[in-house]
Amino acid sequence: MTAQLIDGNALSRQLRADVTARVTALKANGITPGLAVVLVGENAASQVYVRNKVKACEDTGMHSVLERWPATMTEAELLARVDALNADTTIHGILVQLPLPAHIDAQKVIEAISPAKDVDGFHIASAGALMTGMPGFWPCTPYGCMKM
Repeated sequence: MTAQLIDGNALSRQLRADVTARVTALKANGITPGLAVVLVGENAASQVYVRNKVKACEDTGMHSVLERWPATMTEAELLARVDALNADTTIHGILVQLPLPAHIDAQKVIEAISPAKDVDGFHIASAGALMTGMPGFWPCTPYGCMKM
């Protein structure tokens, strides 16, 4: 067997084109996919990551909401925001950017996200879906490796 070069840039362009086509089809049926990104604190790497996620949504025609909160946000306040996003019918996916400030239990926040909106694939139900091959949101890095 010979080695095969994987062109990640070409794969990325193809995947984004596929997403754009799917978004266009959903919009034709009156559904605009929406992603809420929640950033708590001022982590520089996280700021770059969420900026890229919001731009990717814009590039593909999706609706996105970026919520920036200070590192002093309480766990209860963050859980309340997650609950509100779970109930928001214009939001189809929720991404709470990690790491969270030390006073917030990240696992508690992850488990508060509805599995149906857990685009990071970190909820225990999402991880279970990945391990069993069931449909659902799968964590991006392992799924990306599988796609490549």
